[in-house]
Amino acid sequence: MYAPPSGLVLEGTTGWVAPFTSLSERVSTESKLNNHAPEILARGPWAIDHVKASWTDEQFEPSPEHSLAADAAIRDLQKRGSPSHDGMAARLVSFREAQDGIEIELQPLRWALRLVAEDASCSVAALCVTRSSDGRWLAGRRAPWVASWAGRWALGAGGAVDLGESPADTLVRELQEEWAVIPERVRGEALLLLPHALVMFVGQAWLSAGVEDAVHPDHEHDAFAWWPSDIDEWPAEAGEALPRMARWLSE
Repeated sequence: MYAPPSGLVLEGTTGWVAPFTSLSERVSTESKLNNHAPEILARGPWAIDHVKASWTDEQFEPSPEHSLAADAAIRDLQKRGSPSHDGMAARLVSFREAQDGIEIELQPLRWALRLVAEDASCSVAALCVTRSSDGRWLAGRRAPWVASWAGRWALGAGGAVDLGESPADTLVRELQEEWAVIPERVRGEALLLLPHALVMFVGQAWLSAGVEDAVHPDHEHDAFAWWPSDIDEWPAEAGEALPRMARWLSE
């Protein structure tokens, strides 16, 4: 599960990045111009079968400094008692908005690079904002030992895109792994670039009537709740960023 950064303000863009070198330059430029606001790389909604992903064979090679920073981040997780282990995940190379959909090009990279505080190397994560059939929002509080947003409330489910996986498939997999449910319907909402160069594929899912009673949190959460469909009625622990994201998704 992922929560948006504090003070989330979404900045629009043209929605087309290619090739990979242009994306790298763009990340560098954006970080200099604005190191607080996520950027909307592309905006749906897209039917889930219109989200296409392809993978290059070439693995991303980080700088020695980034490798050392990733090593340190893994050690810090272990000191906190986290069972997180290193492996391979996805990095955004390029994307193209097609008619009624989006095409995303990915490449393998080391999972731990996503933990580097100031530069996640365009690692790709997926966020599945989850709703009940009557419009309520699934929220969970992250356990104190997890890698991302420890101790904070967040919406839905989320995690790294696995090697060879489509971000669209990540949405459904993470919802099943974290909350033990399968959505009735799901769609892609947006591709975002966060200030520390983490790319997030955002989707929204709806459960069938009654399925919300089957929701069961995994060990990465120590509390959960169904927040009202009316965002103005959310509890104080929602903060400012989560309601802002929910309203944006409701537009």
